[in-house]
Amino acid sequence: MNKVIVITGPTATGKTALSVRLAKELGAEIISTDSIQIYKKLDIGSAKPSIEEREGIPHHLMDIISANGVYSVADYVRDAKEKIDDILSRNKVPIIVGGTGLYISSLVDNVEFSDSEQDMSVRKRLQEELSQIGPEAMHQRLKDVDPESAESIHPNNTKRVIRALEIFETTGKTRTAYEAESKLNKSPYDFCLIALSCERELLYERINRRVDIMVEQGLFDEVEGLLRDGISKDAQSMQGIGYKEAVMAVTGEISKEESLELIKKNSRNYAKRQLTWFRRGGYAWFDCLDEKLYDKVRDYIGEFGI
Repeated sequence: MNKVIVITGPTATGKTALSVRLAKELGAEIISTDSIQIYKKLDIGSAKPSIEEREGIPHHLMDIISANGVYSVADYVRDAKEKIDDILSRNKVPIIVGGTGLYISSLVDNVEFSDSEQDMSVRKRLQEELSQIGPEAMHQRLKDVDPESAESIHPNNTKRVIRALEIFETTGKTRTAYEAESKLNKSPYDFCLIALSCERELLYERINRRVDIMVEQGLFDEVEGLLRDGISKDAQSMQGIGYKEAVMAVTGEISKEESLELIKKNSRNYAKRQLTWFRRGGYAWFDCLDEKLYDKVRDYIGEFGI
């Protein structure tokens, strides 16, 4: 079985530093699983590791598409598998690093995506219809065809409502049925699942400090430059936390101070969702503030056979 390490957890838990240190010892290469770091020019707000921070370790699936481009979870699973196979073929260890839960779970669960399900025109049409009829009517439409999904998705969570409708329209199956069928085939990889976190208040302090650092590094200038270069404020890339709030400040919708606080709030809420997501997945959890973190993780990986 081909062994692959996964290092995930909420934002600001030191995943990059840990993965780089492990990669140097193991002769490994890193595959990013971050839905914003895939975009070119989005560096500060995505906390993309600098060349210096990468310490010579190859990092894959960063800076791979234009900031105006569109990239789906199906694209990620396909590209990640290609990178994993390439790294394994060179007798090196792949380390999947990042916090985008849907990317990771789809890869680990070996979710298969049909060609029709990847039809972006359906999603675009549904998004246009949402702007015309509103969230409540869109949620009612989902309730009519997939009541189970509608029960578990809040009407205001329009991204998930559209996703469930997209699955139904392109496959003829409810979201629950489709996802169950798509996981039937066992993954060809043996995943060593590691998650980092720490006590909730300390985690929030780390998140707030990280946002302050992003602003000090020039987040608002970065966003101004992106818009000046023709990147649409409605682009998929600009919907990421940190970017959408900064756009609001740069375009005069809110002040920079309000934007800063909103980024912090949304980042903390995102961390809550990440914790909920990853706690369902059979991960070995480690305290990111533990002075012996590296030794403990290294021992765990050793027991896994790497």
